[in-house]
Amino acid sequence: MEQAQRGADQASDLLEVNRSFYDALWRDTSLVEPHRFNTWPLVSSLVSKSQRRLEVAPGLRPRLPLEGTHFLDASAPAVAKLRDRGADAVRGSVTELPFADGAFDLVCALDIVEHVEDDDKAWSELARVTAAGTILLVSVPLHPSHWTAFDDFVGHRRRYEPDRLLARLAQSGFSVERSAIFGMQPKSSRLVDLGMWFLVHRRKRAMWCYNNLFMPLGVHFQRKLLLAPGMIDMDGVDEVLLVCRKRLLATAPE
Repeated sequence: MEQAQRGADQASDLLEVNRSFYDALWRDTSLVEPHRFNTWPLVSSLVSKSQRRLEVAPGLRPRLPLEGTHFLDASAPAVAKLRDRGADAVRGSVTELPFADGAFDLVCALDIVEHVEDDDKAWSELARVTAAGTILLVSVPLHPSHWTAFDDFVGHRRRYEPDRLLARLAQSGFSVERSAIFGMQPKSSRLVDLGMWFLVHRRKRAMWCYNNLFMPLGVHFQRKLLLAPGMIDMDGVDEVLLVCRKRLLATAPE
């Protein structure tokens, strides 16, 4: 009983850390259109085959098209701004998706599973709403040994060991078709520390710089997404993007 209560308290605390950070971030941030990210060529090839689409926790950095996609995010400011742009957006959690089983042909969940206490439930929910034979796009940070103050600052709960990640995907019924190195975090730890300091102590100035300088430069200079068949070598990789396919349901013999 006490262990269950501790788990509930930890989940509540983590949710509050994420909500307070991202509500404040998205309240002062502008939406960046999906076509400006290096994921757009991949997304374009998948969207043409997917009529039923869901993106979980896009914030104001959606990767799927605003038109025709269902969006779900825990942040009220993010949902409000998505709706202002005409998107179908609702508040909710990746651990309790308010959609029917197999409701979507394409599900996108970038940089979210590492933020929740109960990732087993998050993976199960993503699998539940993804139709058999269709695609899940997911990204996660790797290697607990790479943990930094930035992970704490942005509300991460974990980094994944590659073997555990693959096992969890297989358990949820997914196979990895393609993968790529992912993420826009600066490699310089000093630059990250400086940005964190300004967000805490000079928030107004930091957000102006983020929206008008750093984000546009980051989008402009992002590298082409180099997808490889199957799973890339994840040694030394900080974050990975996976194109996963949900296994077809086995049919009973006649």
